[in-house]
Amino acid sequence: MNKKTKYILIAVIIIFVSLCTWFLFNVIAYVIIGLVLSLVLQPITKLFNKIKIWRFQFPKFLSAIITLAIFWSLLFMFFRFLIPIVASEANEIALVDPSKIVKSLDQPIQQVTNILSNLNIYTGTETNISEVIVNRVMGIVSLSDFSMFFSSLANVIGSLFVAFFAITFITFFFLKDDRLFIKLFIAFASVEFELEVKHVMLSIKKLLMRYFLGIIFDVLVVFVLTTIGMSILGLGFQHALVLGLVGGLFNIVPYVGPVISILFGMLIGILTHAEADFYIEVLPLLSWMLLVYVVVDVLDAILIQPYIFSNSVKAHPLEVFLIILSAGTLAGVPGMILAIPSYTVLRVIAKEFFYQFKIVKKLTEKI
Repeated sequence: MNKKTKYILIAVIIIFVSLCTWFLFNVIAYVIIGLVLSLVLQPITKLFNKIKIWRFQFPKFLSAIITLAIFWSLLFMFFRFLIPIVASEANEIALVDPSKIVKSLDQPIQQVTNILSNLNIYTGTETNISEVIVNRVMGIVSLSDFSMFFSSLANVIGSLFVAFFAITFITFFFLKDDRLFIKLFIAFASVEFELEVKHVMLSIKKLLMRYFLGIIFDVLVVFVLTTIGMSILGLGFQHALVLGLVGGLFNIVPYVGPVISILFGMLIGILTHAEADFYIEVLPLLSWMLLVYVVVDVLDAILIQPYIFSNSVKAHPLEVFLIILSAGTLAGVPGMILAIPSYTVLRVIAKEFFYQFKIVKKLTEKI
């Protein structure tokens, strides 16, 4: 095969793979989700595999079925408990009277307006600042938006059921045979690189398993600490639970997530105390809420995230920060979420096949 034919063949393969990825995006997404779930649930499956009752030992397929049943049951109970609380919270916020917010924030907004006027930033000819703020806030939390959200959610119920069965089916086989994904890659590898590919896949599997388990643990810790902290402040269990949930989920997004959680918490604090005096009740409450967020984020940054982002994927904290920052610049929030898993995969591949380069040796020496 001459070079021209070889390049044409490579181009055709790349185009074919790209088209398949485009048209089969949902299927690929199901496979990736199934793979991630299998990595997280494999310790439970292996635990069942070790159980012996007299001479009976759990076969792998039964261990996989029990593991999936436990996972989906816990997830169902979690959402069964959480959805009514979130819906009640959304309805309560949507019914907030804008005029009460204006009354509560009128004095601090007037002070901000005076400061801006003195700095020649605001001349008073534009729309009143309080009206702008209220319109923006109520645009975010309006009942119509929530109604549209739940309407859209109802429209995708069918797709969710398809996804549920597809992901369950795929995850079952990954749990039943924990080396199935590795075998698939080896099947496409050249014979001379078969051992290298096998070693790469085993290393990737080990590192990603530790990373995803660490992320889940991190989300749970932030969720629990934030909920407890907000409950202590007297916000009420419903508000505290919602703030804890938002804090835990957004904590998946490195660096940016905690800031979004804080802004959301401040907004909830203002909306749920629309009739209270700003300086006497609202401002102290917001200060204590900010303190809770800061304490939780500091504990998370010092005790948990260094282990997840550094120890679990064997990378330096500065290295991790630069990778996440670059991924966020290129692909936004999705890029920040996928940065560490993708970088881990690339590092393992580089170590196996490009270890002769000095920079690769330096970046992968701890793997």
